[in-house]
Amino acid sequence: MVDARDYLFIVIGLALYAFGFSAFILPQKVVMGGMAGLGSVVYFATQRLAERGAFPWAIPVGVTMYAVNFILLAIAYKIVARSFVIRTLFGMTVLSAMIYFFQPMFGSLNILPNDHLLNLILGSSIMGVGIGTVFIHNGSSGGTDIVAAMVSKVSNVTIGRTMMICDCLIVGSAYFVLSYSLGEIVYGLLVTVLTGYMCDLVINSDRQAVQFTIFSKKWKEIAKAVNVEANRGCTAFNGMGCYSGQEVKMLLVMCRRIEAVSIYRIIKSIDEDAFITQSNVNGVYGRGFDQIKVKSKKRRKKELTETSADAGSLTSAEVGTEAETQA
Repeated sequence: MVDARDYLFIVIGLALYAFGFSAFILPQKVVMGGMAGLGSVVYFATQRLAERGAFPWAIPVGVTMYAVNFILLAIAYKIVARSFVIRTLFGMTVLSAMIYFFQPMFGSLNILPNDHLLNLILGSSIMGVGIGTVFIHNGSSGGTDIVAAMVSKVSNVTIGRTMMICDCLIVGSAYFVLSYSLGEIVYGLLVTVLTGYMCDLVINSDRQAVQFTIFSKKWKEIAKAVNVEANRGCTAFNGMGCYSGQEVKMLLVMCRRIEAVSIYRIIKSIDEDAFITQSNVNGVYGRGFDQIKVKSKKRRKKELTETSADAGSLTSAEVGTEAETQA
């Protein structure tokens, strides 16, 4: 489920992606993976033809992205879920429009002159943060996502592997279409990998929380202080020390990463000899944490049951009406 707040952040994320690509990647004439990379291949190829007078103009990246995405989405319409189609249509429209307007704006502007690698690193980082923001809020930018979604529906090939193959093919096409050198191909792969890495960092940091396991004789005092001062819940478990043979109480506490220091201070202020373990966890959902934004199976089953019941009642009514008519 995507609400108005999600759409706002999706637009912000797409704007970051479009800015990073148009201002840093495209001016360096590097072909990366995804639809942006395919649009770059078409743009550079038609630009060369236009300079020779063999083609009327260079096709903008945004135009190619939208046209190919639209064709892929039309093919995938009956294969993938309707919600995916709607989210992808919104995302690909906004992203293509932004790149279309940003391209001439930043096309001749060299923000970091004489530093090819730094341009690519900065552009990839901005793009990764942008697309990560889009994914966090259940958005989609289209491109190889559409191909991966279709392939996963009809085969056992994973989405990640399909996207990797598509990205490698797009980057490799620059070698044949644009006669790029091996070094330029490597730069394109570097941008693709770094963008994906930054995207993963954004997604994981948003969902990251901390889990504390606490062993202490003063577990009641610690639990009460965590409840009152940190406003976090505690769960107590019974355990037994295998060496001592004595029964012990173990507390389990979940909190945001930024709240970890406060939990440490609370524990140490009550029992400096407490035994504590801390571990990072991803995707903590429930009261006080993130909300699951997908419809549960129980809810779907309930809706299907209610729909079937309504249909059954309607059929019974129709049968009763028909019987009265015959009588």
